[in-house]
Amino acid sequence: QVQVVESGGGLVQAGGSLRVSCTASGTAIVMHMGWYRQRPGNQRVLVATIQTDGSTNYLDSVKGRITISRDNAKKIAYLQMNSLEPEDTAVYYCWAKQPVRQKDYWGQGAQVTVSS
Repeated sequence: QVQVVESGGGLVQAGGSLRVSCTASGTAIVMHMGWYRQRPGNQRVLVATIQTDGSTNYLDSVKGRITISRDNAKKIAYLQMNSLEPEDTAVYYCWAKQPVRQKDYWGQGAQVTVSS
């Protein structure tokens, strides 16, 4: 059974940095991976994705501040967040997709809170 689990959320002051990790397990398949976030009362939106070939995509408002990377051998995706702003406060969800079957998997979410 495929699972994706986030770790590393928490509380940080504005201007600070935080790294969240997502670990996929239960499969030998290398999957596309990424992060979405959801603020209270808002829809879940894409923050960053990284494909199996390493190509990346970012939400415009996080470009230059947030970087996604991956370790295929460990099946881990990282989201390095710098220069954090209160507007980055949200629950961050890990996402993974099997390339051939096109099946999506979601983590339970990790709270990131940026205080002003």
